[in-house]
Amino acid sequence: MQEFITDSAGQTEELGARLAEKLRGGEVIALFGGMGMGKTAFTRGLCRGLGIRGGVSSPTFALVHEYRGKYPVYHFDMYRVSGWDDLYSTGFFDYLESGGVLVVEWSENIEAALPENAIRVEIRRGAGENSRIFRMEGVTL
Repeated sequence: MQEFITDSAGQTEELGARLAEKLRGGEVIALFGGMGMGKTAFTRGLCRGLGIRGGVSSPTFALVHEYRGKYPVYHFDMYRVSGWDDLYSTGFFDYLESGGVLVVEWSENIEAALPENAIRVEIRRGAGENSRIFRMEGVTL
């Protein structure tokens, strides 16, 4: 497990872009962390690192946003998912076979459904107001 500290949204995006350099398509990036921890900023940087230039926003109400770059990115928000029926309705399992990169916010809500080889990114607040501590498992940066 690796640990990284960022002190701004820009640094969080840069960390996401560094992870993008390691991706080969087909990965699941499982993001864990509460509201306002920087999950979407991290995803924005990851998408930029994969050549996606459009806006990246949290898919809170759509459940999934699709972006096209070096690999397709499927950005999920599982905040409102509370059971297997909800999870199936998102199409999550179909996307697993797509060869794209799945980025899953609120992965704690679907932990039992995550593949064993998922890249786990746990985010928590650091010492300062904008400081975040990232713990990554399943990849080396």
